Amino acid sequence: MHRSRDLPDCHYHNAPTLIPPETPTPHHSLYLSNLDDQKFLRFSIKYVHVYKCCVSAEKLRSSLSKALVHYYPLAGRLKVSEEKEEKLEVECNGEGALFVEAFMDFTADEVLEASRWPNVSWRKLLYRVDAQSFLGVPPLVVQVTKLRCGGMILCTGINHCLCDGIGSSQFLHAWAHLTSKPDQDLPLHPIHARHVLIPRNPPITDFPHPQYTTANEAFDLNQILRSQPLIPVSLTFTASDILHLKQLCVPSLKCTSFEALAAHTWRCWVRSLGPPSSMKIKLLFSANIRKLMDPEIAEGYYGNGFVLACAESRADELVDANVQHGVRLVQKAKEALSEEYVRSMVDYLEENRVRPDLTATLVISQWSRLGLEELDFGVGRAALCGPAFE
Repeated sequence: MHRSRDLPDCHYHNAPTLIPPETPTPHHSLYLSNLDDQKFLRFSIKYVHVYKCCVSAEKLRSSLSKALVHYYPLAGRLKVSEEKEEKLEVECNGEGALFVEAFMDFTADEVLEASRWPNVSWRKLLYRVDAQSFLGVPPLVVQVTKLRCGGMILCTGINHCLCDGIGSSQFLHAWAHLTSKPDQDLPLHPIHARHVLIPRNPPITDFPHPQYTTANEAFDLNQILRSQPLIPVSLTFTASDILHLKQLCVPSLKCTSFEALAAHTWRCWVRSLGPPSSMKIKLLFSANIRKLMDPEIAEGYYGNGFVLACAESRADELVDANVQHGVRLVQKAKEALSEEYVRSMVDYLEENRVRPDLTATLVISQWSRLGLEELDFGVGRAALCGPAFE
């Protein structure tokens, strides 16, 4: 196995600065839905974009201040609601996003080579805010790292309680648009209000939600995993690989690339761990619910518009069967989603401030349709985009 290469240290010549909206914005508290402020979403989504050409920090600061006029909650601060314990909301006060400039003695090509293997040194690409809790971290943190070759790395940390993957990509595209086309209006304007997902009164939980309930109290598979000397790896499935997986299902079963890859990964994960044959194993994956609602959640909504779909199987049944079995379970989990199911989950979370059950669970998140690879700040698309390795 190849040894991953550490990124060199970032050199900070200036102190971090706060970038407020360019013009005054509304001051109020923004309600967060029960899908927004779940305990397992209380972190920042970290995106890395590597460009072989550079945009000036001054231009990025200026366009960011313009973008924050439209997305002003990202310039606010998270706080605990005064009305309900553990409930979060956003104090829209225009305090600003944190912006940091750095230099790294590395080239874009060297970054691309290093990206072939996950490495915790990538954490240094986003400035670490000294805060007692995640509430003390601004919802938006940006670090622009200039490279020796004249390129740059743009790393953004966006609080997951304010945006899901679709929403954060929507914001990043708005910022890129205002950078490269400052005289043009945004093609898509944000929708801030989250009341479309407000719980019913009284709450009604009329569906089971196994995502949040533990079926294996006596056996914690993830605890066993954490006790092992694990090495992070990055695997690439080519179009040919995915086509092969899908062909294993035809003609009796048609499936998407995601369904085939999710089922295959889940099955291999269970096989490698070798849990007890009767153990119930779960697969959780994010599912967009914007079009499930009636009326549909309008385009421009950048809050969390997803739920965790849940596929379940006995370990031996998943491993011993062919990939079709896993695909059918993934499809069944998707088919179970409806507006009524989403309403039930929102109500369930109103009464139960719980985290997903991870005792014997693989969690998969799909980024392939977020459009992150199309982000262009006026110097072309990124040579690399993806998550900051943790």
